[in-house]
Amino acid sequence: MPLLVLRVPEFEQVAWREGKRAARRVERRAALAFRLAASRVLRRGDRWIHDRGRDVFAVLVAAPPRGAGHPNAAICRAMLQRIASEMAAETGLRVESGWTWVRGPLDLDTEIELALERGARERERYEFFAAIGHELRTPLASIRGYLETLIDGGVDSSTSHRFLQTAQREALRMGRMLDGMFEFSLLDLSADAFGLHHCDVAEQLALARDAVAPLAQARAMTVICDVAGSAPAAIDPDACLQLLVNLLENATKYGREGGNIAVSVRVHAAGAQITVDDDGPGVSAEERSSVFALRVRGKESAARYGAGIGLAIVKLIAERCGGSVAVTDSPLGGARFEVALPAQAEFSTGAS
Repeated sequence: MPLLVLRVPEFEQVAWREGKRAARRVERRAALAFRLAASRVLRRGDRWIHDRGRDVFAVLVAAPPRGAGHPNAAICRAMLQRIASEMAAETGLRVESGWTWVRGPLDLDTEIELALERGARERERYEFFAAIGHELRTPLASIRGYLETLIDGGVDSSTSHRFLQTAQREALRMGRMLDGMFEFSLLDLSADAFGLHHCDVAEQLALARDAVAPLAQARAMTVICDVAGSAPAAIDPDACLQLLVNLLENATKYGREGGNIAVSVRVHAAGAQITVDDDGPGVSAEERSSVFALRVRGKESAARYGAGIGLAIVKLIAERCGGSVAVTDSPLGGARFEVALPAQAEFSTGAS
């Protein structure tokens, strides 16, 4: 039968920081939320398990769901996700989850660990493929936008040639991205992939502007670039382009319809400084510490497509080459994203 497992990691953290009494309060909140969620999801015959003083909650699914002969993997994931999301919404706590098939005799502690390990692997796979989907969306949208413009006609030969070059460049970049996807992983970027190369950030910005032009045009937005000459930095060209495309795509998504996006690149002794301003709702002070986390979306994101991945990848790329990223208020009224890229690699490549 399936074993569904949920864990509240904050329980142990609170126990270490604030003592057992505070941890017990966290446990009671989680236990109450678990019972309420389980009562809405489980059927008669299912058994839920929780030992006092532990951060783990488990369910043995014994009863077949309505309309099904037995619980399958999709049903187990759906039940687990519903209980976990209701617990998180009720308590405001992070809930880890996983599931596995169990057969008697039952070693519950071992099976719980196996279920949580399986859940962690499933989340990693989801995040990896979600990242792939996110990174392919922009080049595909760019290629489609340029091709649709050419099909509609009314474009002179030199402009047509430029559009075809941009579409080809994006297709080649997408191919390189796919070729190296498993090597450079997007969720655990290797420092070696970035520190052994240099590029001109100004050149990559021009390419990024062309790549997001269809997205900006669809919302009647103007991208204004202020670049004073070349801007060398210690970052792989494809990684730099990927970072810039994600920043500009974020600005086109959250900026005001018909508004402006202002991008500047400045060079100083330590490297290159990229600034991207939009005129959207901005990022509130309380969200600035989490806006770069994977799959975290701000309060203004509900009405817009996205998976909360683009800015997380910007942060990963910047940090893996020894740089940094921050968000503040923009003079345009929205958000200002600032990325610092080093002039030379600031980490050890492991060479002797």
